[in-house]
Amino acid sequence: MKRIVLAAMLLLFAATTAWAQSEGEVRKVDKDAQKITIKHGPLKNLDMPAMTMVFKVKDPAMLERVKAGDKVKFQAENLGGALTVTEIAPAK
Repeated sequence: MKRIVLAAMLLLFAATTAWAQSEGEVRKVDKDAQKITIKHGPLKNLDMPAMTMVFKVKDPAMLERVKAGDKVKFQAENLGGALTVTEIAPAK
């Protein structure tokens, strides 16, 4: 029974995480300010239409893995009133 509950929770988490991801193109990386500019599609979890905007990053090390022009999949959240990229990876 515990395994079934754990498996269900993991599937729910995976579905929620995948739903919140969006695709975009990195326009600018500002390592000093720990910010990234992304031209992105709709961000459903933030009820935001497609646009180009600047985000803070949760972990500055994320900025070492991307450069302007990269196509990415990312997740953004409202953390304490600041729109923040919490995950980012190359788009496939």
